[in-house]
Amino acid sequence: MNWNKLTSEAQLDTIKAESAKHPILIFKHSTSCSISHMALSRMERNWNDQLGVKPYYLDLLANKPISRKIENEFGVEHESPQVLLIRNGECVYDASHMAISFAGLQQAV
Repeated sequence: MNWNKLTSEAQLDTIKAESAKHPILIFKHSTSCSISHMALSRMERNWNDQLGVKPYYLDLLANKPISRKIENEFGVEHESPQVLLIRNGECVYDASHMAISFAGLQQAV
């Protein structure tokens, strides 16, 4: 799985534009949380590039302001860990904690 690192608020405009061409996944990961590590590992083990989703990874501890901006831009209350699926500039699916799964993402795509 090839993550695209989300490290600046300006990238959110790029993500919105890209989401008109193909779905975008944002994975909000807390590097100090065991549940977050487990959810990340499950997503990576099951990932399939043929789904056509471009994945972005946000390190929450290093980039807290970006997480707040995501919450405001997409209208999804912050949780950690959390995934958001962006299509046509809007969040069409989100899940957090143990609800994060590749199967759930697949159904949403």
